[in-house]
Parts: sequence; structure tokens; C-alpha cells
Amino acid sequence: MKVKFKGNEITLAGVQKNIGDMAPEVILINKDLSATKVGGTQGKYQIINVAPSLDTGVCAAQTRRFNMEASKLSNAVVYVVTMDLPFAQGRFCTTEGIENVVALSDFNGNEFAKAYGLKIAEGPLAGLLTRAVIVVDANGKIVYQEICSEITEEPNYEAALAALK
Repeated sequence: MKVKFKGNEITLAGVQKNIGDMAPEVILINKDLSATKVGGTQGKYQIINVAPSLDTGVCAAQTRRFNMEASKLSNAVVYVVTMDLPFAQGRFCTTEGIENVVALSDFNGNEFAKAYGLKIAEGPLAGLLTRAVIVVDANGKIVYQEICSEITEEPNYEAALAALK
């Protein structure tokens, strides 16, 4: 699949998932270095908010927005998945007051990137995750997915949140 970074086409490595597919279960590293499961059946909705790096303005805005929205949700857990080191994620969450989103790192093995086909394969961001939002229902099925066509633009928050209803 191709997406754009500042108007230039870049390729994503692997095969992306589709709406209706079962969400692969992957273990990622939490900001406190504990292992956390994403995908699969969890008995509640999952919003998997994927971003290249929390150290960029758009990624930070995306995470702040989902943090605000997550405080209103009783039937979902919200994750932010990046390749940032867990220490950097922890610092970001503390500095930004992120308390309703679980920050997870895919730096160790790239299992999420491989399972979901969201790793940027070329260009200046090669090796990072592209911008995307995946909503998984309580039974582990992908019910919404947006792989942002332009990495520098925020996702459609309203459409992602509507998938929870």
C-alpha cells in the first residue's frame, strides 16, 4: 500500500488488515516496561491509535484528542502505538497529562508493524509506523480502519468514535 509524506508517495511494508478481519493479538511494551496485549478478544472495544512518533506536533495532537475522548468512553480502551522508546512515551504522557490512553511501544521486534502491515518501508520515516486508527470490537474483529493517506494529517476522529456504537 502507498501513503504520502508531505505529498511524496511512500510504501508500507507487509499486508494491511481489512475491516472484518480478526485483529492480530500482539504483545507491546508499556511505558512502565510491562507487556501489554493489543488486538485479539478483550471483551471491550479497542481503539488502536497508531502514529510515527509522539515527538511530532500531529502525533501529539492526535494522542491528546484521543485522551480527551477516552475519558468519555466506558466500553473501550484506547492505545497509542509508536516506535518511540517506552521512556520517551512515559515522559510525553507525564508532560502532556495523558492519563486515559495507554502508550505502547513496538520498538522491540516490530511485531505490531508486521502483524498489521503499517511499517513505513522507505523515505525519511522508514522504520516508523504510519498514521492510522483501528477500532476492534469486543470479539476481536476490526470494525473500523483508517490508514491516513497523508501521514502529516490527523485522522477522522468522529468516524473512529462512531464505530463504537
